[in-house]
Amino acid sequence: MGARITGFGAALPERIVTNADFEQYLDTSDEWIASRTGIRERRFGGTTTSLAVEAGRNAIASAGLAPADIDFVVLSTTTPDQTVPATSAEVTYQLGTSGAGMDINAACAGYVYALVTARGLIEMGFHRILVIGADTLSKITDQNDRSTAVLFADGAGAVVLEASDDDTFLGWDLGVDGSARPILYCDHGGYMYMEGQEVFKRAVRAMLDSAQRALKQAGVSGDDVALLVPHQANLRIIQAANDRLGIPMARTAIVLDKTGNTSSGSIPLALADAAAAGRLSRGDLVLFTGFGAGMTWASALVRWELS
Repeated sequence: MGARITGFGAALPERIVTNADFEQYLDTSDEWIASRTGIRERRFGGTTTSLAVEAGRNAIASAGLAPADIDFVVLSTTTPDQTVPATSAEVTYQLGTSGAGMDINAACAGYVYALVTARGLIEMGFHRILVIGADTLSKITDQNDRSTAVLFADGAGAVVLEASDDDTFLGWDLGVDGSARPILYCDHGGYMYMEGQEVFKRAVRAMLDSAQRALKQAGVSGDDVALLVPHQANLRIIQAANDRLGIPMARTAIVLDKTGNTSSGSIPLALADAAAAGRLSRGDLVLFTGFGAGMTWASALVRWELS
């Protein structure tokens, strides 16, 4: 039994925070932020639950389903609203889905982890799975730290996976290297800490190697990819990975200029934006790839079946 994506959705808070807003109280500028990250604005607000519910509801509607048709919710988040219970419990309640639910935390690579996990759950007998990525990173970011405040933001995205005789998941790769934990982390009750240069170097290498393994498993190359959907952390990281994969930026989904780094929300937000803009056609190969604290990495190559 295989799986295919049948719907997608997104959710962003209403409050827009621009680079000019940071200029008012941090020693920084729009030019400095944009040239080094590609980010010009981001969204702050909401809770992980509220954003996940909105994105999930939109994805379910996009698939032409009712919430009760969903028999499993997989929520990728690194910012749960409570330590206990899992945020997915409240999300399933507010959405009115049936069946099971669980959280996954693999940081910014978590959404691809969640997709691959959902694909496995369908092979075990589940029929329709809502896969949500939602994070509210503004709440664990020191807004007076100019090295991190301008990067992290809030948002959510989701897709519906349905069982299918024709499997659209062609290749995937998941991994983690816990020795890199000290370069990017957040302690309980603390704020995000990041060694920017070291994260940059490791992120490019991790994304490249992971994406190449997924492509090799599928028996294709970067030339065959219609759309690359990378984790939206830094435009320079994406460009460096693209150059090595041989995939032009014109075939890459980019939203970080408007959303900043939304961790688990970033890949599904970029996918939803591209799909809504008509950038995907039936049969296109879509490559998801990302990296996160841990350091985690994950890639998946999927054939797009929505028209």
